Amino acid sequence: MTTMTQEWTTAVRGDGGRASEIRRHELAAFLRHRREHVTPERVGLPRGPRRRTPGLRREEVAQLAAVGVTWYTWLEQARDIHVSVQVLDALARTLMLDPSERLHLFQLAGAVDPAPTSDCPSVTPALRAVLEQLEPFPACLQNSRYDILAYNRTYGLLLCDLDAVPPEDRNCMVLAYTHEEWRSSIVHLEETARVMAAKFRASMAGHLADPAWKALLKRLRAESPDFCAAWDRHEVLAPGTKRKEFRNAHVGRLTVDHTDLWLSPDTGPRLVTYAPADEETREGLEKLRAIAMERGTAR
Repeated sequence: MTTMTQEWTTAVRGDGGRASEIRRHELAAFLRHRREHVTPERVGLPRGPRRRTPGLRREEVAQLAAVGVTWYTWLEQARDIHVSVQVLDALARTLMLDPSERLHLFQLAGAVDPAPTSDCPSVTPALRAVLEQLEPFPACLQNSRYDILAYNRTYGLLLCDLDAVPPEDRNCMVLAYTHEEWRSSIVHLEETARVMAAKFRASMAGHLADPAWKALLKRLRAESPDFCAAWDRHEVLAPGTKRKEFRNAHVGRLTVDHTDLWLSPDTGPRLVTYAPADEETREGLEKLRAIAMERGTAR
């Protein structure tokens, strides 16, 4: 373990002030590193014959981000100053940070990124191939906000005809509380709705300032009295595996074991799978897949 890692671990476990100091130094080093790797030409500035700085100068970053030169210098010196999310957003754009670097910037600053994000990697051909290979097990890709980003054929007919649902409505929370066909397919609807509200509350704790999360919460409260009742219980529940029972419109009752396979170190993007809990369900899923194949259902 490196000295810096040891210091960070000790600080996180104990002295919060020490952790803050280490984070400021990490932020300062990160900003310097990114500044030195952005050439003037990339941001529309002339290089000039006498430039010695490998990348941008501090005053150039400050000008492009619309902040004071002295203030930005203090930031790179790891001084204990307040950094607003607006300034962090401006710095991220000025330094041309990619999504991972932007996330790192906000984490080092101890701030919540206000920009809406799906919190999920791109749905790559490889991930789509995995979904297909899991057939006839229903499977989908979800982000931390329960948006359904991709799914295989069997999942597409598991609770409703998902292809017929507008893309903006393909969210498990929205479907579970507002889509009648989806709701009628859940055997233990009342319990499921309560559990989902509790999981959503637990997940949202890390996204309280995210406009996309707030918009989803506002929509659910406006469109579903059942959600309001469950939400107002203030229950929280961590993600976990669970046996579920569905009443499928094509093949009848299905009993499956739900599993989340996380695609990142945190409980964000995930591959959601449903394995048959008995032979009857296995046969039912095979039939459902055959029906879906005839229809060409897969997204």
